[in-house]
Amino acid sequence: MITGKNIVVVGIQPWDIKIGSNCKNIAKEFARHNRVLYVNFPLDRATLLKERKTEKVQKRLAARKGKISRYEQVEPNLWVYYPPSIIESLNWLPFPWLFDSLNKRNSKIFANDILKAIRHLNMKDFILFNDSSMFLGLFLKEFLKPKFYVYYMRDYLIKNPYWRKHGLRNEPKLITKADLVVCNSTLYAEYGAQYNRHSYMVGQGCDTTLFNDDIQPIEVAEELKNIPKPIIGYVGALASRRLDINLLVYMATQKPQWSIVLVGPEDDTFKNSQLHSMPNVYFLGPRPESTLPSFIKGFDVAMNPQLVNDATMGNYPRKIDEYLSMGKPTIASATRAMEYFEGYTYIAHNHEEYITLIEKALAEDSPDLQLKRKNYGRSHTWENNVHLIYKYIIDVCKEKGIEL
Repeated sequence: MITGKNIVVVGIQPWDIKIGSNCKNIAKEFARHNRVLYVNFPLDRATLLKERKTEKVQKRLAARKGKISRYEQVEPNLWVYYPPSIIESLNWLPFPWLFDSLNKRNSKIFANDILKAIRHLNMKDFILFNDSSMFLGLFLKEFLKPKFYVYYMRDYLIKNPYWRKHGLRNEPKLITKADLVVCNSTLYAEYGAQYNRHSYMVGQGCDTTLFNDDIQPIEVAEELKNIPKPIIGYVGALASRRLDINLLVYMATQKPQWSIVLVGPEDDTFKNSQLHSMPNVYFLGPRPESTLPSFIKGFDVAMNPQLVNDATMGNYPRKIDEYLSMGKPTIASATRAMEYFEGYTYIAHNHEEYITLIEKALAEDSPDLQLKRKNYGRSHTWENNVHLIYKYIIDVCKEKGIEL
């Protein structure tokens, strides 16, 4: 446990993001016992030009002009900061030397804004926690001089074309500079360890209270009650870049007595797929998050039929915690991230294994296995996740003789 300290959080996701954010959850957990400054990503020139009329940009311009406060206290120990400066958009510059030079200038501008906020809130001797900001974050250790610098990896960003162009060169430099690298995947921890021996897998938190039917009984969704069993179900975005449409077609073809239920918004490839003409495949559309437990409740087996590619190989599948928290037999594709759930899930390496393992899951399900799954899924709280981050901070500080 780390208490009574100052923690500055920077990253690539703003506080007002409309989707779930690991970084926000971690910042909130930090703030239970420490003073936390959450620094939004600065406004860049391209975003200003393309999205000027959006609420997001208008709010940042208002903060820049002093029309609203740049500091928003969202919890007793947690402040969100809107830096006033505008940085240049550099990512598609073709020349590495030019990108590196201008990126350092951007980082200096950003750091000066952060220093003003630190002085405003009197946050001396702070820990810097950087969520995946590999470009602006590259020089923050020099410019901000934190007591301790943590780099957090929760996605394999250098496999994405946007980050890959200059990230292949710059992220290893940042990892080397950091005092500690923490990751939500074994794959990312192994990558980090190539450049920093203090690179560790810490898993991930998940707010599973919504999926805990021991707290409040959950009724099966009405939409499932007339669908023949067994139901093999999925909740989440139906994105063809991440999910294996051919696998779903194979399952529906091989097992016409199974009902394949898909709950979530579809991309165009899914909308135009063969799945829509198959009588045992049910598309139930996007649903509010608050209703998802009632759908999972009705599944006989929950699944995550991912493609195995750069986008999924190390990506932490939060939905697995949600499935397990409800005690559901769960099958998923054999990505590196799924190694974390070995012993609690069924992990398939090919289409044929999906069939045999689902048959096994249906046959051997029991109250004892359900309880085992529930306990494991519900153990992955943000509190436990942050406590493990604290442990590694304390361990590395002891080794390096750093006094927080």
